[in-house]
Amino acid sequence: MLFAQLVARAEKVVARTQQGLPTEIRKLSLELPVSYHDWPGDDVLDGEFEPDILGLFVGDHHGLEAGVGNAVPPQIFLYLENIRDEADGDPSRFDEEVRITYLHELGHYLGWDEDDVEARGL
Repeated sequence: MLFAQLVARAEKVVARTQQGLPTEIRKLSLELPVSYHDWPGDDVLDGEFEPDILGLFVGDHHGLEAGVGNAVPPQIFLYLENIRDEADGDPSRFDEEVRITYLHELGHYLGWDEDDVEARGL
């Protein structure tokens, strides 16, 4: 599957996932940009993250005044080649990994830490 096909598939999964969210969270999710990348860049890998990272939330979480804690606007990055690797190339598993990764990163936007996200099964 070409990268453009992965992006189109992931966009559909994210849109379906957003539609299934409770109204208040759905509104917030629709305001949060999602960027689709093949692999994480050196700027991500130079930090604390492993090369097989599936997604990343950057910026201030919801409820903080923009720029108070982070100069980067809030957004989610999904690394589709890593997600495809995690899914062993299986399209159904790819969809599920995109959904889970998106929800995990959305949880960070909502202010949930890793323990909160894990407690919610994400």
